[in-house]
Amino acid sequence: MRNASTSRRPQLQPMSRNPGVRRPTASDLEIAGLVPLSTVDWPGRLAATVFCQGCPWNCEYCHNPDLIDCSMPGVVEWSDVQALLAKRKGLLDAVVFTGGEATRQPALAAAMAEVRDAGYLVGLHTAGAYPTRLRKLALLTDWVGLDIKALPGDYAQVAGVAAGGARAWAALDILLETGVDLEVRLTVFPDSKPAEHALEIAHEVRRRGATVFALQNARVEGTREEFANRPRDGWAEEWERLCQELSSVGFDELRCR
Repeated sequence: MRNASTSRRPQLQPMSRNPGVRRPTASDLEIAGLVPLSTVDWPGRLAATVFCQGCPWNCEYCHNPDLIDCSMPGVVEWSDVQALLAKRKGLLDAVVFTGGEATRQPALAAAMAEVRDAGYLVGLHTAGAYPTRLRKLALLTDWVGLDIKALPGDYAQVAGVAAGGARAWAALDILLETGVDLEVRLTVFPDSKPAEHALEIAHEVRRRGATVFALQNARVEGTREEFANRPRDGWAEEWERLCQELSSVGFDELRCR
C-alpha cells in the first residue's frame, strides 16, 4: 500500500559526539503507506497503521508485493504521521507498524519512542526476520503480531529464505521471554506446507508458551498472478477442518480468520 507524497526528506547530519556516525531518527523511516484508522491490525484497538517499505523475504502469498523492494524509498513523511497523531488525540488507541518487514529499518526504534511519547500504544507486525533487533524493540512495544510461516525447514519454499525458519522461531522465543502481549499467526493456503503442518506448528507454538494463536486464510487480493490463480478446489472444507483441529491444541484464545 503506497500513499503518494512529493515532499523531500531532510539531509542527514552526523551526530557531533561521534563524527561520521549518525543515529537514525524517526524521520528516516521509509514509509510506504499510512492508514488513519484500522480496526483489524490490532485486535480490540483503534489504530493508525504505518506500512514500512522493504522486506528481506519473498513469501509466495504476499498480498503487498510492492513493499518487498528494500531499495524503494518511502513516499510518506514521518511528519505526516506526527500530524495525524496530533489530530487524532483521544480518538486513536495506538499506532501499528507493519510492512514489508518493519524491523528491517534501524529508524523503527526512534519512531516507536516518539509514538509512546505522544501518548499512544505501540503495536508491531513482524515475521521475526531480525530476532536480535526484535529483543530491543520489544521494550518499546505493547503488542506484537508474529507471523510464523512454516516449520523451520520449509521456509525456503514458503518465504524464499532458508535461514528464515531459524530466525522466526528464535524470535518467538525472544518475544515470549520479554512478556510482551503476543499473538502468533499462521497463514495457510491450498496445497501448502503451512496447511499440511498446521497442527504440528500450533502444538509447537503452544509448547513454547504462546497462549494466543491466529489461523489466517490467505487472501488473494493484491497477490501476484500465479498465487491468485492457484486452484482452490475443496479449500473451504479444508479450512474448516483446520480450524476445528486447532481448537484442540489448548490455546487460551484461537482466532480463525
